[in-house]
Amino acid sequence: MRLMALLMLTLVLSSCSLLQPARPVTVRVGVLPILDVLPVYVAEAQGYFPKNIKVEIIPVASAAERDQLMVAGQLDVIINDLISVTLYNRDKPQVLVVRTARTATPSFPQFYILASPKSDIREVKDLRGVEIGISEATIVQYVTEKLLLAEGLKPEEIKGIPVPRIPDRMAALASGDLKAATLPDPLALLAIQQGARLILDDSRHPQYSLSVYSFRKAFVQENPEAVRAFLGAIEKAIKDINSDKARWAGLLVDKKLVPPALTGSYTIPDFPSASVPGKEQWEDVVKWALEKGLISSPLPYEESIKAEYLPR
Repeated sequence: MRLMALLMLTLVLSSCSLLQPARPVTVRVGVLPILDVLPVYVAEAQGYFPKNIKVEIIPVASAAERDQLMVAGQLDVIINDLISVTLYNRDKPQVLVVRTARTATPSFPQFYILASPKSDIREVKDLRGVEIGISEATIVQYVTEKLLLAEGLKPEEIKGIPVPRIPDRMAALASGDLKAATLPDPLALLAIQQGARLILDDSRHPQYSLSVYSFRKAFVQENPEAVRAFLGAIEKAIKDINSDKARWAGLLVDKKLVPPALTGSYTIPDFPSASVPGKEQWEDVVKWALEKGLISSPLPYEESIKAEYLPR
C-alpha cells in the first residue's frame, strides 16, 4: 500500500514537471490594446506562469509595429489572426498557431458592419454596391466579404474602400463620409453608442472570426515545454475570466482594453477553452488569400497549426 502511494505521488510530480521547461526561459509577448489579450494580463496578475518562465509583456501600438518586432525576432508570441498567419508563412513557415485566442459566439459578436447615422441604410440588402470602410488584406476585409456573401449578396455587389486606421473609420462613419464600415468589438459598441446603426454582425456566422496565439516556429522548436507551460497558464486565466467576468473590470480599464465611455457597461465575452482553428477554417482563409493574390500557393494546415501544445 505504501509503495503504491509512493508510485502515485511520483506520477503526479512527473506530470507536473512536464508542464515546466527544465531551464529558465523568457517568453516575450507582443500585445495590442485589444480585448483578446486579457487572458495574458490575468495570468500575469494571478501568478499562473511557472517560476522558470519569465514572461515579458511588450505593448505594441499597431499590428504593423507588432509584425516588425516579430519579424526581427524581438517577440516570441503574438495574438493575431489567420490572414496574418498566411502572410507570415507565404514563403516558408515562420509562425505556428498553437491556440485560439478569441472567437465570435452567438452572444458575443467580434465584428460588426455598421451604417452611418446619416445614411438611409437599414438592412443588408441596402449595402449592395455601397462602399464599406475596411482595412484591406486583413481579417476585417475577409469577415466583411464572408458575412455579406452568407447573407445573400453577390460578390460583385460587395464594395470595400480601404480606411486602415480604426479611428479614421469611426470618424468617417459618424460624419457620413462613409455610409458603412466594419469595426471590431468593443469599438463597434462605442460607435453604436454614438449613433451608428447595426446592420450585421458575425454572431450568426462565428466560423469566420477568430484570433489566435502564434509563436515563432524557431522558439517552439527550441522550447516546446515553455510553450505548453505558457498555454497552461492561459487556460487557468480563461477559466477565471469566464467564471467571474465582473472581477476583471478594473484590469480592462488599467490596460486600456475598452474605451473609457464603455466602462461599467461593457460585458467581457466568453473566451474559448483550449482549441485550435479547424482545418476547414484554415483552408477557407487560404483560398481567400490566394484569390486576393496575398499568397501564391496553398499552405498546408499541418505546417501552420499545431494542437499538440494545448493542455491535456
